[in-house]
Amino acid sequence: MFYSNRSCTLSNSEDTDVFRNAMKNVKPLEHEERIQNQKHPSVKARYSRAAREEVLRENLSKTLNQPYVLEQLGEEAAYCHPSLPQRTFKKLHRGHFSIEAEVDLHGLTAAESKKYLREFIEESRNRGLGCVRVIHGKGLRSGAEGPVLKGHVQHWLAQWEDILAFASARVRHGGSGAVYVLLRPR
Repeated sequence: MFYSNRSCTLSNSEDTDVFRNAMKNVKPLEHEERIQNQKHPSVKARYSRAAREEVLRENLSKTLNQPYVLEQLGEEAAYCHPSLPQRTFKKLHRGHFSIEAEVDLHGLTAAESKKYLREFIEESRNRGLGCVRVIHGKGLRSGAEGPVLKGHVQHWLAQWEDILAFASARVRHGGSGAVYVLLRPR
């Protein structure tokens, strides 16, 4: 770095002379027609106000109604209602409960799955069952978007009052393609 003890102050006219001297051999660039300020196209709403509000309500309900959803670790997910003792939840997570019934949702659409799952949960509760298994699949054939039913099933189960807890199944029971569900007693 170069330092100078000499103060370099030039007057306005000297500045102009120095600048002109530096620019004497510079040619201006030739420009084709310049584009004048163009107006940007108006932004069009992607969603209607009602659709946007529905998305907000759904997201808020997810966060407000699911304060006890545990973090998804890799492909595993779990949910525990605050009234359930952690000891009981850990037993469910480890697969220590007997599976009293199961439902397989492979090949169903999301709408069909929700209806079928809801009926299965209600029937299981009416029969007095405590622990059931829901097989939603791993989504291996779902393409780039990843599993479809898996996320839906977890979301639905966490919102329904009949559910005390759910946890990804052990490998011998379907691994990340299934969940153990602990039902609220009647």
